[in-house]
Amino acid sequence: MTEAEATTTSGNDPGGTASLSPSGAAAPSETPGERGPHEVQAAPHLASAQHGPHPNDAQYIRIAIILAVVTAAEVTLYYLKLQRTASNSLLLVFAAVKGTLVALYFMHLRFDSRVLRRLFLAGFILAVSVYLAYLTTLGVFLK
Repeated sequence: MTEAEATTTSGNDPGGTASLSPSGAAAPSETPGERGPHEVQAAPHLASAQHGPHPNDAQYIRIAIILAVVTAAEVTLYYLKLQRTASNSLLLVFAAVKGTLVALYFMHLRFDSRVLRRLFLAGFILAVSVYLAYLTTLGVFLK
């Protein structure tokens, strides 16, 4: 069989554009969109230099500064000696802000799929519910 006959009768190349190399193996097609059956293509998120919308170093530093400012506000709030209810409420808000920032950016939940975010949130809500139920059985909320 000649090279021309092998090229036109090749079952691997539906467009008939593959050619034989000197060793007799089929060379990859010349069109950029077509790939051979055994050719491996890199995953899209690994092919580019930028790995998606993840934050860069400057954004991580900004988030760390925000966390430090919120922590400083918590410590300042402790020394102000406000009413217990107001102080505890503000501390809970600050803790929620810090926890949200850590979960979104440092645990990368902001960049994951919605399913993973919802799964994390469902587990968190379940854990808080169990903790509140336990505190209720201890009588912490009764005065």
